[in-house]
Amino acid sequence: MSTVPTAETDIYARRESAVRSYCRSFPVSFARAEGATLIDADGNSYIDFLAGCSSLNYGHNDPDMKAALVEHIQRDGIAHALDMHTEEKAAFLAAFEHHILHPRGMEHRVMMTGPTGTNAVEAALKLARKVTGRRNVIAFANGFHGMTLGSLALTGNAGKRAGAGTALPDVTHLPYENSLGEDVDTLELIETLLTNPSSGIEPPAAFVVELVQGEGGLNAASCEWVQGIARIAREHGALLIVDDIQAGMGRTGSFFSFDHMGIEPDMVTLAKSLSGFGLPFACVLVRPEHDIWKPAEHNGTFRGNTHAFVTARVALEKFWADDTLRNQIALKSQVLEERLNTIAARIEGARLKGRGMMRGVDVGSGELAGRICAEAFRHGLVIETSGAHDEVVKVLAPLTIPMEQFRQGLDILEAAVETLVPFPVAAE
Repeated sequence: MSTVPTAETDIYARRESAVRSYCRSFPVSFARAEGATLIDADGNSYIDFLAGCSSLNYGHNDPDMKAALVEHIQRDGIAHALDMHTEEKAAFLAAFEHHILHPRGMEHRVMMTGPTGTNAVEAALKLARKVTGRRNVIAFANGFHGMTLGSLALTGNAGKRAGAGTALPDVTHLPYENSLGEDVDTLELIETLLTNPSSGIEPPAAFVVELVQGEGGLNAASCEWVQGIARIAREHGALLIVDDIQAGMGRTGSFFSFDHMGIEPDMVTLAKSLSGFGLPFACVLVRPEHDIWKPAEHNGTFRGNTHAFVTARVALEKFWADDTLRNQIALKSQVLEERLNTIAARIEGARLKGRGMMRGVDVGSGELAGRICAEAFRHGLVIETSGAHDEVVKVLAPLTIPMEQFRQGLDILEAAVETLVPFPVAAE
């Protein structure tokens, strides 16, 4: 399949900022999308293994969400209401309470923030510091939490941090599980540092952690490590904030990445697939005892998106009322693991990373990973990299992708690897 762009692209070079990125990897003009399929202006079809960086866990233009949204707009439903009461907000909160919070015994309140993930992280940071009276926050190597100054201070990526143009204070970065090698017990190291009054680490207001590091290379924390971090946070009077912006909403197997891990975070940040439809929508789940805000002490013009309330409610009722989607994720996760292990076996030193439908292959080189993704795109697959050196080929297919199409996308990926690494590495 040829993907030579024919659409007029001068306008982008002439008027759009040089900061644009994804379009450089996928130099076509996309026109339509349905399910796990993208179609460009020339009618070429692509299988979507990027899914808006996990913003489209339920695929493009889900028909039930689309119908509900169109009906809402056509009857002149509220489009913007600040944080005023609306029927749509009430229906979303009731569905979230019924399908997500109550089954887990979670009493958390829902704080509507600005419309993106970084807004949720900023709100969580402010509240943690307000609750504890402390400034320092613990984040982890390879973590990514957003691009505004507070969330960027938590982020480890040097290139992203360099864009700040100023100091990024009041955050201590500590090693994630296995980030110093499998022989180093990072829990023991963290505990030693925090109990040593001469370590130079200020008492933390919070620990902020992704249980699978989406942009950091799909590093997946074990249940033991996660429980250890929760315990350390509790012992040191710090709040535990789980950033589930990319790893949540089913991406790792269940709605939250911490389901079945035996922890209850003080706060959870959500965005990306929260709306179900790719609409901007973010929030922070807050344990009631920490919800000490004064009215309007933290606000934003777009805190809560009424259109997103409509689609998010449908997503909850359609996909989380029973175990159908969870069972489908489990089956596809098994297929994905098997296929990626086959791919990894062709590349010396390559290894499988991630969890659930948030998986990838560390091919050891950002240059090779980029070439694999480019070759796959030439044959109709949209897929990207992650990791400190962009060395991980990352699969973020919609959770609802039909199995036949899922296998077809994996076939394209495997063929791309075979083209670039023609001779499989013999197993040891």
